[in-house]
Amino acid sequence: MIDVEKRDVDGATPVATVEKGSIGPVIGDPGMFHDVPLVDAKTDSELARAYLLHAELAPTTLKSTTTEVGRFLLWCQAHGKVLAAIRVEDLLAYKTFLRDPQPAAQWISATRWPRRNPRWRPFAGPLGEPSIRQAFRVAKALLTFGVNAGYLKRNPGVLVKNIKTSRDARVTRYLPVTAIDFIYAALESLPGATPAASKARVRDRFLLIAYLTTGARLSEIVAATMGALYTEGDGRWWLDVMGKGTKPRRLPVSPEMLAAFRLYRIAYALLPTTSRDDRTPMVLNTRGLLLVAVTDEAAANAIKQLLADAAGLAEGNGDADSATALRAASVHWLRHTMLTTHANNGVALKTLQDTAGHASLSTTATYLHKSDRERHDELMASLEQPGTDQAR
Repeated sequence: MIDVEKRDVDGATPVATVEKGSIGPVIGDPGMFHDVPLVDAKTDSELARAYLLHAELAPTTLKSTTTEVGRFLLWCQAHGKVLAAIRVEDLLAYKTFLRDPQPAAQWISATRWPRRNPRWRPFAGPLGEPSIRQAFRVAKALLTFGVNAGYLKRNPGVLVKNIKTSRDARVTRYLPVTAIDFIYAALESLPGATPAASKARVRDRFLLIAYLTTGARLSEIVAATMGALYTEGDGRWWLDVMGKGTKPRRLPVSPEMLAAFRLYRIAYALLPTTSRDDRTPMVLNTRGLLLVAVTDEAAANAIKQLLADAAGLAEGNGDADSATALRAASVHWLRHTMLTTHANNGVALKTLQDTAGHASLSTTATYLHKSDRERHDELMASLEQPGTDQAR
C-alpha cells in the first residue's frame, strides 16, 4: 500500500495520513488537536461576549445575564484576578460579596447613573435572595462555558455549590382590596392639565388594570404591541405575550382592561380599535407626537409613583397597613395580587399555572391562601369549644 501524506501550508508538518483503499483519514498526531480553543476569545471580556452571544437568551434574560456577567468580571478585576486564576476560595468570597457588596462606596449607588458616568456603580442596593442566587449561577455558567470552549483548563465552579435561598411557603407580596381602592383613588387625583399629563393618566390606568387583571410580568406587557390585544370574533379578548424562555402565552382580557385600552388609544389620537398587524408599542411615552415605546424601568417607575401616591392617601385616611403595603409594592405585586385573588376564589390551579407561565404547579400553589385561613379558623373555633384545654 502507498501512504499519501498531507502536509500543512508550510509543507513541513504532517497533518494526517490516508492509507490508500481505507475509509477516512488516520490522525497522524492526535496531540496537535488538544488545547485548541473553540472560540476566538483572547481576553476575559471577549469570552464574556462570546458566552452572551452563543447563549441565545430571550431579550429580558440577556439583559439581566449581561448585568451579572459584568458584575462578576468587575469583581475579578477589583481583586486582581483573571478567570484562569479563579480558585474555589475566590468563588466562596464572591458568594459572600453578593450578599453584601462592600465597600458600598465602590459598588453601590441608589441613583442609576449612565454607565460612562464616573458615579455609576454596579449595584443600586443589596440584592434580594433570588437575585443573589441567579447572580452566582451566571458566574458559574461563564466558567463552565470557558472550559467547554477551551479558553479555561479547569472550572472551580464544579466544586462550589449554588447559593440556596429560602422560599416562602406562601406568597405574601400581594395587595388587599382596600389597598387597591386607594390606587384607583390616586389615579383619579392625577393631574391632567397638560397633554403629557393627560396621556400619562389614561396610560397608567391601562397599565394598572392590565397588570392587575392579566398577571403578566412587567417586561411582557412593555414588549408587546398594540396588535397583540385582539379577539377571534367570539366575544373573548386576548393578549399575546412572550414569557420566560421565549414561551408565548395568551392571556384573557377583561372588559375593564379593554375599555381602558380603548380610552388609552383615543388619548394618543389613535382609533379605539386596532388590527393584529398593528406594530405600535403597547406602552407609549407621554411626551412628543411620536409613538415611542418606553423602557421596562420607565413603566415600573410610573406604577411605583402611583403606588406611592396611593400610600399617601391610605396614610391620610388612617389605614397604616395599606400604606405600608403600598410603599413596599411594585409591578410584580400586582401579578401576585391577581394570582392570589383567583386562587382564593377557587380558580383551578392548572388554569392559573397556564396563565402565569409557571413551569411547576407547586409554584402556583404558593398563591393559595384560602385553605390556610380556613385551617386557622377551624382550629381557633375548636379552642372555643367546651372541654378544650386552653394554652396558658
